[in-house]
Amino acid sequence: MNIDKLIINVALTGIIPTKDENPYLPVTPREIAVETKRVYDLGASIVHIHARDRNGSPSYKKEIYREIIGRIRDLCDDIIITVSTSGRRTKDLEKRMEVLDLDGDYKPDMASLTLGSLNFLKDYSLNPPETIITLITRMNSAGIKPELEVFDTGMVNYMKYLYRKGLLTGTNYCNLIFGSLGTMPATPRSLVHVLEDLPESVVWAATGVGRFAFRIQSLSVVIGGHVRVGLEDSLYMDENKTELATNEKLVLRIKRLAEALGREIATPGEARRILNL
Repeated sequence: MNIDKLIINVALTGIIPTKDENPYLPVTPREIAVETKRVYDLGASIVHIHARDRNGSPSYKKEIYREIIGRIRDLCDDIIITVSTSGRRTKDLEKRMEVLDLDGDYKPDMASLTLGSLNFLKDYSLNPPETIITLITRMNSAGIKPELEVFDTGMVNYMKYLYRKGLLTGTNYCNLIFGSLGTMPATPRSLVHVLEDLPESVVWAATGVGRFAFRIQSLSVVIGGHVRVGLEDSLYMDENKTELATNEKLVLRIKRLAEALGREIATPGEARRILNL
């Protein structure tokens, strides 16, 4: 399910990138909040956030997420906030779920849910069935919508299984991520193939990793999908790595493309209606 207005989701920080690689990477709660306001003003309706500790290392601590969410809501209270439950660096399931305990004004709107295990170039994300079921059950009980992460076609099959089991219901949002080593290749054929199998109730966005990012984002905008952009996925504006990216530049590039194609950008309120949040 997709509609004409374009949802822009910005993955601001991620787990892997460092300021040594790109000095524009936001890592402190204040930097992440200020960056959110910048992309919000440009048209982003979702931010996908990862917490970092005082040393800039990835953190699962709910106290850090609480500060980030509080600062973001002080600056742009209607933007959709997604937190990470990634198993890429934090393997312990209870630690991965800690952020789901936030409530009240600090409760996130969505939380990432990777629908299977996968390898990256130098590490992996382990998501066995029991982990996925436990995560989505905790999200459902907390009233936090899953942000479904699909890196390979088998993960769509598992998504359908969750629908059959009643753990997924109604409209859900899904990121299709292409181009990581060991996952779906970043090609038009791969995108079309996975779209043919998605449930009709799923609102999908797409991106590629690294040099593949803009290729897949462009395809998604053209054929009616939504997009995920941000420094988590691409540290450079060009494939030859001659121009460092910023989250603002990455959003502006998609915004110009959408305008050229005649697609309006969804506001956070419109995105909430699309996603039934």
